[in-house]
Amino acid sequence: MWSDTLLIVFISICTALLGEGLTWLMVYRTEKYQKLKAEVERQSKRLEKRKEAHGDSLDKQQKKKIEREEERLKNNNRDLSLVKMKSMFAIGFAFTALLSMFNSIFDGRVVARLPFIPISWIQGLSHRNLHGEDYSECSFIFLYILCTMSIRQNIQKMLGFAPSRTASKQSGSIFGPPPQQFK
Repeated sequence: MWSDTLLIVFISICTALLGEGLTWLMVYRTEKYQKLKAEVERQSKRLEKRKEAHGDSLDKQQKKKIEREEERLKNNNRDLSLVKMKSMFAIGFAFTALLSMFNSIFDGRVVARLPFIPISWIQGLSHRNLHGEDYSECSFIFLYILCTMSIRQNIQKMLGFAPSRTASKQSGSIFGPPPQQFK
């Protein structure tokens, strides 16, 4: 079981490196991406400085300027996402094929034992294709997804491909709060 666990972690590291390498080839090194990323960084910093400088004391003209800059920043973030999206489809297709191949190799094998019993709606994934009723047993797909999610983000940070904190803070995310709006 330990050898399977370590093998899955190794597979996860390799696929994350492969994915980032392909993304670099298809996206990060392109001139369009470089220009958009630099523009988003510049706009994010400028917008943050403006917000800090004016604080809560904004008149209508200053509010409109800031709203226009936020709109431009949002448009550039959208363009940046569109540039990335094309390669993400290709990489997603390749990784789906890899995932199905690895899934067939580890089908029905317990690769790890969890120190807890997952909540019911995750048990279908964590105990996928495993025999028995011990829900602390972990299947390949669950361990692979957990490893890939954590390892890929760290690899992006190490290679410098992760978005800066300023740009992330300005753009917001699905799970985080939206960018602060002036009222």
